[in-house]
Amino acid sequence: MVEILTPRDVPLGGLRAMNVRRTLPQRQRTLIGAWCFCDHYGPDDLASSEPMVVPPHPHTGLATVSWLFRGEIEHRDSAGNHAMVRPGELNLMTAGRGISHSEYSTEQTRILHGTQLWFALPDSHRHVEPRFDHYTPGPVESPGWQARVFLGSLLGETSPVPTYTPLLGAEIVMEPKVTLDLDVDPAFEHGLLVDTGEVTLDGKAIARSELGYVAPGAAGLRISAREASRLLLLGGEPFGEQIVMWWNFIGRDHDEVAAYREQWESLLGTGSNDRFGLPEDDPLEALHAPMLPNARLRPRG
Repeated sequence: MVEILTPRDVPLGGLRAMNVRRTLPQRQRTLIGAWCFCDHYGPDDLASSEPMVVPPHPHTGLATVSWLFRGEIEHRDSAGNHAMVRPGELNLMTAGRGISHSEYSTEQTRILHGTQLWFALPDSHRHVEPRFDHYTPGPVESPGWQARVFLGSLLGETSPVPTYTPLLGAEIVMEPKVTLDLDVDPAFEHGLLVDTGEVTLDGKAIARSELGYVAPGAAGLRISAREASRLLLLGGEPFGEQIVMWWNFIGRDHDEVAAYREQWESLLGTGSNDRFGLPEDDPLEALHAPMLPNARLRPRG
């Protein structure tokens, strides 16, 4: 059976916000494998809509995956990495014990279109040192479709980028009236995000920006495109751990996340911290963390 996760609109960045469509997390589903966050945005014409402006902000216990379809984003982080995010190129930032970064669409970008994904790090690796990986996967293609495997293994291709937990991430582009049968790991659960077009996954229709979920146990997936379509296939072994995800932090309980918030705010007040730093030469001031809710944060997953 295929479960359909419908997106909700979320403003990113205050009053003059860039709007994104979020399919993870949801009340009924926090994780697909270790994937815990999925924002889909664009195509936005920046002549009439807001650019991406995300000043320095912190992360813990997770990795961010930037995957673009159009446009360009400038990335800076507190580990000293400065990179351009471009279509078809994986940029993976492992936050580990703590990192901060910023993201800005570049001045030459006219159309901005892509996804922002996070996956949670397992307890055994969530305190690793921060790192940044860049990888450009080559295409795998056959008449009527093309795929790029940016994480994990699919279609005989394997990404060299470490994830610390079994994962899959791939872009698939299909021509109209084409069916693709994929052999997948039956130990994985999978999610199929529709960027453009309309497809069926194992016979279930999925519309644009929806995410179709398939539980572990399937050794194959059948994807049929009714029209020209572009998709993201995400997957992974069930995570097997509960997490607390609040703002940009992932921890294991309320007190841990509260401590991360306090350390971040301390950095903004004093300029020094054992956990977090700030990107060098960033044009904007860092974001303050919101106030914690009155109720204690509960683990989910």
